Order: sequence, then C-alpha cells, then structure tokens
Amino acid sequence: MQIVITGANGYIGSHVVKELLNAGHMVVAVDLKHDRVDKRAVIYDENIYDESKDLFNEWGCPDVVIHLACKDVPVHNSLWHVDSIPANFRLLKKLIDSGLKQVVTVGSMHDIGYFEGAIDENTVPKPQTFYGVSKDSLRRLMEIYTKDKDVTYQHLRFFYTYGDDEQSSGSVFSKILQMEKEGNETFPFTDGKNKFDYININELAHQIRAVIEQKEVTGIINCCSGKPVAIKDMVEKYLKDNNLKIRPDFGKFPSRPYDSPCVYGDAGKINNVLSKEKSLI
Repeated sequence: MQIVITGANGYIGSHVVKELLNAGHMVVAVDLKHDRVDKRAVIYDENIYDESKDLFNEWGCPDVVIHLACKDVPVHNSLWHVDSIPANFRLLKKLIDSGLKQVVTVGSMHDIGYFEGAIDENTVPKPQTFYGVSKDSLRRLMEIYTKDKDVTYQHLRFFYTYGDDEQSSGSVFSKILQMEKEGNETFPFTDGKNKFDYININELAHQIRAVIEQKEVTGIINCCSGKPVAIKDMVEKYLKDNNLKIRPDFGKFPSRPYDSPCVYGDAGKINNVLSKEKSLI
C-alpha cells in the first residue's frame, strides 16, 4: 500500500512511519520538519493547507492518508486548534474528492472530557479544551461527509502513550527523564492513585498499522490496552525498567479536580482488528 502520514515528524508519526516501512509499505512522510523521519520514506515538506495544490496527485495517488498533523499539541487551549478545524476539513474533503478511498483521523481521551470508567465508541464526547473540540469536530464533519461516499473512514482514539520518552512532548515520563538528567534526587507527585490506560508507543504504531490494513472495522476505534493502571504503579515500573535513580515524592501535590479516578479505553474493536491480523499470519 502507498500511505501518506501527515505530522510524520511527531512523536507518534515518526514511529508509525517506521512501523509501516518495516511492514513493506511505501510511505510519504509529510511534515515541515523531518529530522526524526525514517530516511526510507519519501519526504514532503510543503504547506498542506495551500488549497491551490493538488496533493492527491503530488503524493502519488495514495491508498490511505493518516492525518496526524497537529500544531501546539501540548497546549490544549491554543486557539490554533479552533482555527484549524475548517482547514483540516477542507484538506481531507479535497483529497476524497480527488479519489482518496481510505482516510484516518485521530483524537484522544481528551475528546471525551471528564469521564469515569471504560470509554467506547458510543461514549458521548464532552470536550473541555480547544484541542478536544477540534478533534471531535473534525471527526463529526468527516462522518457526515463520508457516509454516502465510497470511502473507508476510521477515527483512532489514543490514550496515554509511553516509550522512547526523550522524543515525547510533555508526558510525565519525559519529565521524569529530564529531571533525572538534571540530577534531581526526587520529584513531587500526586498520590498516584488515579488509574489510566497506558500503551507503549511501538504497540500503538502496530495497532495503527493493523487498523489501516483492513477495512471491515471502521468508525471510532480505541487504540489502547483496555486496562486501567494506577499511575503510581506505572511510574515505579518505569523507574525500575529504566534504571533511574530519581524517586517520586508521592502525595506532594493534590490530584487535579478534572482528573478521573479511573478512565480507560474499551478495547473490543481494536482486539477484533488484531485478531483478524493474527488469523492472516
């Protein structure tokens, strides 16, 4: 398959590029920077929001576009997220009108807002940030636009990702690594009792590949472990696995009022995808 990945130089994008290349796919890596992109990919570093461009043909009439591009990801209330909604919709609409047959957008648990328990494809989103609003709005627009067209539409919902944390932007694990490098002996933390859904970046890239390599499972798909884990347990395991000397000072900070005591993804659909993958091996 020929696959275009926008935002290919990002933390998730760069791992997805490598995963797809290793699986034998041809990848067009789209980003204004490409220092982290696997050199086997075809690089495209021009403005994707220039509506005068015929991107579908410039990208070689790809089979799939995975739209990961997102500026200001760590700044959830950046106005860029609001301004980007119509631009992202017009980009994908034009690609579909030009002949694209499979399109993938992405969001996260932040699209849902505050929630307790398992999030599935029927959970009603109530985003509380511009970032969440932008991702959920694009999904809704794409569902409407593609429903009567010969297009496979998949929306992937991400949860908490870890691994290769020096490349991550703002995760608790990347912050721990930075404080270790600075020589800190301890770092302040909450009581660590909140439970979240964690997935290794390499497993996330694998799940994304498994989704796009099939067209039977569509719509919203949680890319997740499906298991809630206390952040305290996750942090302690992370310190041990990476032989870090720094230690958490649990209970130093109160839990934030908007952090759910327990939230995770329902893994039913992604497990269905992965089981289909295994049956083909």
